[in-house]
Amino acid sequence: MSTGEYEMRDEDRLPWLETVEDDYDDGPSVVRVVLLVLLALAIVAAAIFGYQYFKKHQGVDGNGALITAQDGDYKVKPDDPGGMKVEGEGDTAIATSDGAGMSNAAIDMKAAPEAPVAGKKVAPAKVDVGASKVIAAIPSAAAAASGGALVQLGSFGSESEANATWATISKKFAYLAPMGKSVQAAQVNGQTVYRLRVNAGGAGAATSLCAKLAAAGQACFVPRS
Repeated sequence: MSTGEYEMRDEDRLPWLETVEDDYDDGPSVVRVVLLVLLALAIVAAAIFGYQYFKKHQGVDGNGALITAQDGDYKVKPDDPGGMKVEGEGDTAIATSDGAGMSNAAIDMKAAPEAPVAGKKVAPAKVDVGASKVIAAIPSAAAAASGGALVQLGSFGSESEANATWATISKKFAYLAPMGKSVQAAQVNGQTVYRLRVNAGGAGAATSLCAKLAAAGQACFVPRS
């Protein structure tokens, strides 16, 4: 056999019989990186803690000096322990609490009652709702209007009483004065009455006017004729 026969070709060599070279990673290890990160975090935490500590104790005097107490007594009785007295203030309340001065508040049960104040009586206006016969129309500033346009403010026993009532009502309700009044005499149950009326200008206006007066406490109604 020749020497070449003993030499094995490269493709005939068994791979597990070959010498294996050690693989070395030239880069940094994981453990080293973790240690560096922890060290950096520790440095940052120490810096923050030092800053907070310095900021907190910056204005504190650490020389340990004691505060010296004042000379003499700590509590001194004032010359006027009762405080400043104001004339007429507080005397009534103190006297009342002690039971003094109660005679001024006593009620005299034997005293006569006060006389009531006599008020001026105003005769109520006579309002006739029923049908009646008009016997005379007294001249007035308001012209005759169609049915439903008038608002009756009351019926009175005399013309003067109707005029006096109109003066009072027109003064109380100033918006009635421009409308003018109408005083009409009529027979109701055999008696002559004087009706005080105002011309509202129309049926709708008369209804609204009477509702406004009634809300203010003034008696009125819209007659049909």
